[in-house]
Amino acid sequence: MKTVISASRRTDLVAFFPDWLAAAVANGSVEVRGPRGRTRVVDLRPESVHTIVLWSKDFSNLIGNRHGLRKALERYGQRTALFTITGLGGTRIEPGVPSPAAALAQLPGIVAVAGDPRRVSIRFDPIFTWREGSLVRSNLAFFETVAEKAADQGIRDIRFSFAQGYRRAVRRTRAKGIDFVDPEPEQKIESASRLAEIAREHGLRLFTCCQPFLAGPAILRSACIDGRLLTALHPRGERASMTKDQSQRPDCGCTRSVDIGSYEQTCPHGCVYCYAGGRDTASSISGT
Repeated sequence: MKTVISASRRTDLVAFFPDWLAAAVANGSVEVRGPRGRTRVVDLRPESVHTIVLWSKDFSNLIGNRHGLRKALERYGQRTALFTITGLGGTRIEPGVPSPAAALAQLPGIVAVAGDPRRVSIRFDPIFTWREGSLVRSNLAFFETVAEKAADQGIRDIRFSFAQGYRRAVRRTRAKGIDFVDPEPEQKIESASRLAEIAREHGLRLFTCCQPFLAGPAILRSACIDGRLLTALHPRGERASMTKDQSQRPDCGCTRSVDIGSYEQTCPHGCVYCYAGGRDTASSISGT
């Protein structure tokens, strides 16, 4: 069975390492250092890859074929995109992320690269809540704009979760003078119900990522990498693994893939809620 390649959960390769990613694809293999320091060589030859799954908050490098990235990825039979848009880009919450308008403007180009809007999923992730003086603010209100623009492009899937209070992230938010608020479960359920209604009005499917208590008839449990969907959408109908990815969190519904990014590849988005942020180690991954 061919491998599903994830590029990448660990860092934004498309936004900040397009030259590295294009070179790795051209080379046909890459040496990857995992979270525990172990290295492995990953086969990237097109005949070995079922799908390459691209995660990013900024696909402009891919759309514009910078460093030949778009051309390099065209070697693969199937390319899918997980595009994170929260409406917080350019704020002190996500200082290095494109503005909401700039991000939404990328949607047609992403669909063109994927070749089918069903191969593109929006990640409205995370929903972030914070206190400013006597006011409690969040990005929830931006969801309707995202839903409308996604539907206009034929995209049908949106995934979401609420920000979690990882210790590293909480320290970072406090250092930046941001008072992070973690709503009570009942509040999250109420907010999720509102999102589900908006999604329904726009003909979208809504998925909750790693927060199963939010799932129900109108909100499905997410598999951001879904072997069944990748099989159904593959241009030659080739089968992808449908086995749960045991390297992910217990509540993660993703099926097996091999991630080729590294936490050592520093991501300059600077998102305050990121559990992997704050690392200043230079990349030590190289193509082989």
